[in-house]
Amino acid sequence: MYDKKRFNKREKPAFSEEKNENIITGRNPVMEALRAGRTVEKILVAKGEREGSILKILAMAKEKGIPVLDAERTRIETLAGGAGHQGILAFVTPFEYSTVEEILAEAEAKNEPPCIVILDGVTDPHNAGAIMRTACCCGAHGVILPKHNSCGMTPTLIKSAAGATEYLKVARVTNITDTVEELKKHNIWIYGTDGSAPADIYHTDLTGACAFVLGDEGRGISRLVREHCDFLVKIPMHGPLDSLNVSVAGAVILYEALRQKEAKG
Repeated sequence: MYDKKRFNKREKPAFSEEKNENIITGRNPVMEALRAGRTVEKILVAKGEREGSILKILAMAKEKGIPVLDAERTRIETLAGGAGHQGILAFVTPFEYSTVEEILAEAEAKNEPPCIVILDGVTDPHNAGAIMRTACCCGAHGVILPKHNSCGMTPTLIKSAAGATEYLKVARVTNITDTVEELKKHNIWIYGTDGSAPADIYHTDLTGACAFVLGDEGRGISRLVREHCDFLVKIPMHGPLDSLNVSVAGAVILYEALRQKEAKG
C-alpha cells in the first residue's frame, strides 16, 4: 500500500491563469466531459452553430438536463481566452487534481507497473495538452506537474488534450525533485530526457515501472532534477536539426515504451 503522507495532498492551484479551469472549449473536449460524467453546469453555443457534431452534444446535454444557451461568438471567444472553441463552450466544475499516491494506486488496481510522465518546466499549454493526450493513448497512469513554472489546466490545455484530461490522472506537486525521490522508493525508475545522453531510447529497457521526465524544449529538464534521474536517454537525431518539439519527443518515448512492453508480453 502507498503511504499517503509522503505526497502532497490535493490542493487548489494558486496562480491566476487557473481561474479558467471551470471552462472547457471545443466539440471533442465538451463531448468527452459529458461522456465521462463531469459535472457540466451549462453550455454556450455560438449563434448559427447548431449543426454537425454539436447536435450530438446538444442531445447528450438534453438527456442529462444541462441547460444550453445561444451566445454571440464574440462572447464565447472572450470566455475561451484564446483557446480554439469551434463554436461551443461548457462551464464545468473546476478540474480536480489527483495526488501522486492516487496515480500509483491506479497502476496497482490495473495490476500494471506504473508508467508516469513528469513535466519539468513545460509552460506551453498546447505542448502539455498534447503530451497528456499521448500519455492517455499509451496507457500511462498519470502526469505530474510542478505547482510553479508550469501551465495549469486552462481551456487551451484541455482543448489540446482532446478529452484526455477527463480520463487521465494529473497531480501537482511542490517539488519535482522530492517527488522523484519518493517515486524511487516505490521501485520506479526515473528516465530523464537529454539530447546529449549517451544512451538512446531504442537501446534502453523501458518495460518496467518508469517515470519519464520531459523538460522545456528550450532549457530541457532542470539541473537538479537531471541529477536525481536514474538514467538519461535521448532520441536519435539524424537530420540537420538537433531537437524535437517536447510533445513530439514525449510521443516518441511513450510509444517506444509501449512497443517494448507489448513485445515483451
